Amino acid sequence: MARIPYASPEDVKNDALIERVKAQRGEVLHLYAMLLHSEEITDGWLQLFTAVRQKGTLPGDLRELVIMQVALINGAPYEAQQHRPIALKEGLTEAQVDELADWQNSSVYTPKHRAILAYCDQMTRKVHVDDAVFAEVKQHLDNKLMLELTVTIAGYNMVSRVLEALHIDAKDDRGGWVK
Repeated sequence: MARIPYASPEDVKNDALIERVKAQRGEVLHLYAMLLHSEEITDGWLQLFTAVRQKGTLPGDLRELVIMQVALINGAPYEAQQHRPIALKEGLTEAQVDELADWQNSSVYTPKHRAILAYCDQMTRKVHVDDAVFAEVKQHLDNKLMLELTVTIAGYNMVSRVLEALHIDAKDDRGGWVK
């Protein structure tokens, strides 16, 4: 159960923002029901993550691979639950999603996946990335994709930290928000 109540639909003054959330996310998900305590934060969040997920050029399988890995490392089940179907739709296999916890010993990942997972692990666990790890992933991505990958990993670390600090859970009553 969330540590603070979800924002009430009656308290949100910006109907256009609510409609943008619904249009871009399909509904007011639990995360957005919480974020809507601050319309300004919600607006910025929506812009950032719409750019990351829908406007960037990073292939969807790579984007979802690191989102799932961040969720796993940070112990963020809501994030993993929300993104598992997206990861599968974007081309990851069940085995690739299921074996993330032991990716270094799994045979289901390509060299590109391994380089990206090593980069994600270091960004998430250590913040600082070793030169050798950076160089390995850079062999597979141009500068634009490298930036998009980095922002995706950093952004979803922020997502998981908000989710876990506030105990946002998909089983919670969202306080009046409906699909």
